[in-house]
Amino acid sequence: MAAIQVSVFNHSTVLKEPEVEKAVAALKIQLARDFDPVWGVFADVDYFPAKAVPKKTWQLGIFDNSDQAGALGYHDLTEDGMPFGKAFAKTDIEFKSSWTVTVSHELLEMLVDPDVNLTASAPLERTLRFYAYEVCDACEADKFGYKINDVLVSDFVYPAWFEYFRKAKSTQFDYQKKITAPFELLSGGYIGTLDLDAGIGWSQVTKDDADPKITARGNIGSRRERRTVPKTKWLLSKPV
Repeated sequence: MAAIQVSVFNHSTVLKEPEVEKAVAALKIQLARDFDPVWGVFADVDYFPAKAVPKKTWQLGIFDNSDQAGALGYHDLTEDGMPFGKAFAKTDIEFKSSWTVTVSHELLEMLVDPDVNLTASAPLERTLRFYAYEVCDACEADKFGYKINDVLVSDFVYPAWFEYFRKAKSTQFDYQKKITAPFELLSGGYIGTLDLDAGIGWSQVTKDDADPKITARGNIGSRRERRTVPKTKWLLSKPV
C-alpha cells in the first residue's frame, strides 16, 4: 500500500460511473509507469461513490462546472485537512476539452505539490523570478496529451524543466518530448510567476499563442488562485 491514498469521486451530471472508473484505471498506469519513475511520487488511486469516500484520504472530485463548485465554496482541504483537488467535467465538455486530461493534470500536480507552496527560481536582469511548481501547466493543452487504453491523459514536465542551469536540448524536459528548454511553454501553456521587484504578487505567463480556453481553468478555487490566498483562509470540505 502506498503512503498516499487518493479517492476519486464523481459529482458531475455529465459522466457515468464506468467512464470515471475507466479514467481512474488509466491514471493508475500513468502513475506507476510514467510518473513515479521520474518524480519518485506514487499513490494508490481508487474510485469511490461520493457518499462513500474513505476518511483521511486525499480527494479528487469531478464536478460539473465552476458555478456548481462555487456553491460548494471552492474548498481546498478535506475535513481531515488533506489535499482536495477539483476537476470540472461539464466545463471541459462545453469548451470541447478533455475532462480526462484535466483530471490527470490535477492529480499529478496535487501529488508533486500538495500544499501549493513550492517554487523554483531563475535570475532576471536585476532580480529573481519564482515559478510555481506546477508540473502540467506548461504543456497542459489536450493536443500534447497521450492515450492510455483510449483514455487521454496529460503531458507533464520533468524536474529538469525547473532547473535554470540546464541548456536547451540537453535533456528531457517533458514526458512527450515536446519541450526543449527550462521554463519553456508550449502552445496553450502557462505558468504562475512572482517577480521580487514587481510589487504585484503572483501573475501568469502564457505562451504568445495560448489557447483562449485556458480561462476555463484558473478561476477561484484553482491551484493558481490558491497561491494568492493565505492558508488560514482555506476552508474544509465534504465530498458532497
